[in-house]
Amino acid sequence: MKKWNIVIAAAVASVLLGGCAMGGATGDKTTQGVQALESGDYTQAQQLFMEALQNGEQEMLAYRGLGLSCMGLAQYEDAEAAFTSALSAADDKMPENRLDLRLYLAAAQYRLAEYEKAVDTCTTLLEDASDGNEDAYYLRGASELHEGNTDDAKKDFDRAVALDPMDYDLYLNIYETYSQMNLSGVGGDYLQSALSIQGEELEDYYNRGRIYYYLGSYDQAQGQLIVPVEQKYEPAMDLIGQVYLAQGDYAHAKDIYSQMQTEFGESVGSYNGLALCAIADEDYDGALSYISQGLALDGTEGKQDLYFNEIVAYEKKLDFVTAKTKAEAYVATYPADEAGQKEWTFLSTRE
Repeated sequence: MKKWNIVIAAAVASVLLGGCAMGGATGDKTTQGVQALESGDYTQAQQLFMEALQNGEQEMLAYRGLGLSCMGLAQYEDAEAAFTSALSAADDKMPENRLDLRLYLAAAQYRLAEYEKAVDTCTTLLEDASDGNEDAYYLRGASELHEGNTDDAKKDFDRAVALDPMDYDLYLNIYETYSQMNLSGVGGDYLQSALSIQGEELEDYYNRGRIYYYLGSYDQAQGQLIVPVEQKYEPAMDLIGQVYLAQGDYAHAKDIYSQMQTEFGESVGSYNGLALCAIADEDYDGALSYISQGLALDGTEGKQDLYFNEIVAYEKKLDFVTAKTKAEAYVATYPADEAGQKEWTFLSTRE
């Protein structure tokens, strides 16, 4: 649950809207690229947007789509270059495009640990955004925190929250950012603030359950999730499965993920949950079977966890040769994932 992932997901709609606003300026390859982005197939999207540029389609949209594709593939230097090119091609008469592009550029710079650049990009964005922008304040605050500017970071986080005080994801991302800097105590204050959000919708119960889950208060998380789980609210069912896993209650976790398949059909998330239950029960072949079924589903969204747990299952089977091969492929696809890099480093020392 990273803020830049939320930014990427939200951007797909803006690519579509940008094309529509230009009265058909979007070309065939750009349109296909947007569709690939929507399905989470970033490799295909990247190729399509590159072809769009070669075909002379609208540069701003094609470069923006290319940047988003590169972000999805963790190719942040290429994303930075693409967003910079998109900004150069952006029409000054459409300032909303320039705001969006600067936000994506700042996200890429943040991922590259170019924190000073990210601060500057967000500052420029905020100077042009007359009504503020909570995402820009968040990214600037996160960059400032990594630079050691804790006071400025908190001011920006507070500005972001003031603009969107009902955004649970924002509170959670602020907490995660503080956790990365070993400042969970400060970040925990934001989670406590999130718990004060009122609401009786299924999503509200689910979000409060998420907060308690992050706090490690699993009993309270279960209490919040009772209502949405009884109503078969899929995100809540997935979350209570994670709660059961965290508590070591693998039987109930397996039952939940099986129910999800009965209620909603096959999904990457349910297969991953079943695989984790099987790994916990030392049924590694069963885990690999679940993983294989999950990976066979259409699209790429959510499959990173399956690929990672595939490495774990082979490692647990003491099949280090296969685990190493899988880890090598994993780090090539997800080079920014530290856990994957650690697995690859470990397996490289095994015979």
